[in-house]
Amino acid sequence: MDVLVRGTVPPSAGLSSSSALVCASALATTYVNRIFLEKSELASACAVSERYIGTQGGGMDQAIGFLAESGKAKLIEFNPIRTSNVPLPLDVVFVVSNSCVAMNKAATSQFNRRVIECRLAAKVLAKKHGFEWQEVQKLAEIPVLLEKDISDMKSVIEHDLSQKSYSRNELCSILDITDDEFMTILSDNTRHLESFQLLDRAKHVFEEAARVRKFKAICERDNNEVHELGRLMNESHQSCRDLYECSHPILDELVKTALDAGAIGSRLTGAGWGGCCVSLVMKNNVDHFMEFVKKNFYEKRVEECPGIDVNCAMFVTKPSEGAAVYTLEV
Repeated sequence: MDVLVRGTVPPSAGLSSSSALVCASALATTYVNRIFLEKSELASACAVSERYIGTQGGGMDQAIGFLAESGKAKLIEFNPIRTSNVPLPLDVVFVVSNSCVAMNKAATSQFNRRVIECRLAAKVLAKKHGFEWQEVQKLAEIPVLLEKDISDMKSVIEHDLSQKSYSRNELCSILDITDDEFMTILSDNTRHLESFQLLDRAKHVFEEAARVRKFKAICERDNNEVHELGRLMNESHQSCRDLYECSHPILDELVKTALDAGAIGSRLTGAGWGGCCVSLVMKNNVDHFMEFVKKNFYEKRVEECPGIDVNCAMFVTKPSEGAAVYTLEV
């Protein structure tokens, strides 16, 4: 194969540039070699392949990369992977704004630390309720085991994960395992950790899942209230900042600037610790919004963003088709 790669997604901006490259490469490779796979199969394979660099990511980016449809948002669910369409309000758009703070999630343990803390929270909850905890990997499994709705999980986790932080020794004692056994739960770049925050991480996960459900329900109502959608986005960012602790001061400043510019809602997107925010903006306010953010954020950050093209750093986006093969007749 002779391969030419070109892209316009800012690297390390939390906009799935790495997943886009992996998905495009997989699609091109299967096409050239006449390997025929369903897009859902490709998405799952790409999600697994990205973990070989050491980042314990999920499969959402790859799923939407392949399964997106023009003009439609997607609710993505896993095991097995499946999507359903979510109608979006017609009088709003999403604006993406780059904070210019680059975060290489494969270069630090922060991303994997959150994954491990959620995994440990799931295992502790399963253990305390008498389930076979060794095979439990995700918090999403706990409501199923307990036969509870996610809206009922707050009281469960506040009772069972009552401490702000747990030491390695405390978790070994709760799970009744040795330190060597505990090490097998961790990823390579989290084995040095001595303390883990389980309560806040679990609260964020379940509250975020509830917000996704509410967002979908509002979108499906004929008289969908865009300000309710904005409120959910704002709550999401606050939770990412305070409970999951994956934001960044400059990214928080950008979100505040977006809200000051008239955004209905704004939140970080991607892995966090930098990258971009996505804002819900009324169509009739886009020009004012863009000009306000340009003046009050980007013009103040010339030194941090040398040579930045604001037209690339901030743009209106809409749902479009997923990955596809284009062939040229020669």
